[in-house]
Amino acid sequence: MANRKRMVAAIATTAVAAMTLAACGGGGSSSGGGKASSGGTLYYYVYKPYEHQDPQRTYLGVQISNDTRMIYRQLVAFPISTNPDVSNKPVADLATDTGTSSNGAKTWKFTLKSGQKWQDGSTITCADLKYGASRTFATDVITGGPNYILSYLDVPQDKSGLPIYTGPYKSSAAGQAAFDKAITCDGNTITYNFNKPWPDFPLAVASLHMMDPYKKSQDQGNKSNYAMFSSGPYKLQGTWSKEKGGTFVRNKYYKSTSALKKIRQANPDKIVFQVGNTAETIYDRLIADSGNDKYAVTSNIVPPAYYSRITGAVAKRSVNVKSPYVDYLVPNFNVLTNQKVRQALAESTDVKSWIDAGGGDKAYAPAKSIVNPAVNGYKANPTFADIPESGDPAAAKKLLQEAGVQTPYPITFQYPSSDTMDKQAAALKAGWDKAGFKTTLDGLGDTYYDVIQKPSDPASVIWGGWGADWPSAITVTPPLFDSRPNITKASNGQDYGNYKSDAFNKLVDQAQNASDLSAQTTALQEADAQLGTDVGYIPLEIQKFYFLYGSKVTGFTNTPASSMYPDLGSIGVSK
Repeated sequence: MANRKRMVAAIATTAVAAMTLAACGGGGSSSGGGKASSGGTLYYYVYKPYEHQDPQRTYLGVQISNDTRMIYRQLVAFPISTNPDVSNKPVADLATDTGTSSNGAKTWKFTLKSGQKWQDGSTITCADLKYGASRTFATDVITGGPNYILSYLDVPQDKSGLPIYTGPYKSSAAGQAAFDKAITCDGNTITYNFNKPWPDFPLAVASLHMMDPYKKSQDQGNKSNYAMFSSGPYKLQGTWSKEKGGTFVRNKYYKSTSALKKIRQANPDKIVFQVGNTAETIYDRLIADSGNDKYAVTSNIVPPAYYSRITGAVAKRSVNVKSPYVDYLVPNFNVLTNQKVRQALAESTDVKSWIDAGGGDKAYAPAKSIVNPAVNGYKANPTFADIPESGDPAAAKKLLQEAGVQTPYPITFQYPSSDTMDKQAAALKAGWDKAGFKTTLDGLGDTYYDVIQKPSDPASVIWGGWGADWPSAITVTPPLFDSRPNITKASNGQDYGNYKSDAFNKLVDQAQNASDLSAQTTALQEADAQLGTDVGYIPLEIQKFYFLYGSKVTGFTNTPASSMYPDLGSIGVSK
């Protein structure tokens, strides 16, 4: 994040892993608790503290969804629906419609609805939208969030390849003039001018808060990280504690309409976030279902050790759905230079044993691509379509023979160590060794990404996880495998396997320069097929979310728009 040039160079370089991505496409859907009720207090339990609550810095899928439903409004937003075909299509929020494009999708215009208010009663203006976008360029202050706009907005670059505009806190006259030309206001109409086509810009706006309005008088830079100045139906009562959470109450200046209820029903009178309890503590309380826990939901999934306790009446308060996140392996192309060896690795990968060791079908579903099936234009990768879930050791042995290498062939598997992943890694080792590999397991601790992002990393195969920033493969395969912005002498970015392919990069260029979504989708499908041919990755599974909620919770829903976490847009509590 500190290297500003690396951030700008890629279409997306801020995402790290599935656990930290926005990911607004999900698989399946679920609802429960009966018809939603209005009023009362909802409790929301979170284990790990949030790093940011600033709209331009938020990049965690569950936070983005919660903030959209509660406090931060966007030009367009995803509606509440368990149907991905509905949930993945933006509807107007602050804007009067979903935008108008021109100039081959390089120019987008939106007109603000009149009379939209901040929590202090002041009007939300075009200038507020422009100021919000400007903050993203201050990469030394507004850190941690998505930075797509830096590479898309039509702002000239300096000799080092950086935008000459550096944000609202310190910028040259030339930089400010360039930004003012790229984003313009004409009354309530805002116009964005990009340097390349962005046909799915409304999807990006609905999926991320990087383009949200921000009131300049409220901006204190890094000190605003947990300030949360609301434009939505709730506002923060008092202050937010990173370690403990905070309470949200109704914002009297938010005026709901029947159209806005498609985005946020705002059922509870109050929503209390409690941060810090472990998943085990949370589920002990939810299973017991007493006191305030009856009115509670959580973003933490059921620990596998608790599966046997989710039975009978308790099971009726549970849901199990596919998440937007895909786990995968990447062969290291600096180590496994022989394509036949990589193919043998893919053929002998025992996905079933990996899944069983990680919790079984309540925890995972098999994947046939690194792209999640809920992403627009999904297509199973043909290379992996016919490989059995338990692998094919015989086919792998034959490939190793064709490769002309001595067996057993030594490989090292690198992954983030935990009790569960240690068991899963051992399961993969057994399958690989059966096929003719000699596998060494290298489980790493807290420094995992610092290690695997070094091009000199000697590991043969590396674990990764990812989810789409918006429901398009443009936010999956290009940021993960385009070597041009990713690989430098010091870092491989998200291209952990040091994959380089002119054929793949050419298809990425086609996708990024397409002015319509159909052409973009075709190029991205072909790019994924190229990755399969090269064995640039090996898909493992789609993570599944297993949730339990309190007995007094109503309208419980998981939607693609909420990244399959509990959707606060529809949830209520009975009195």
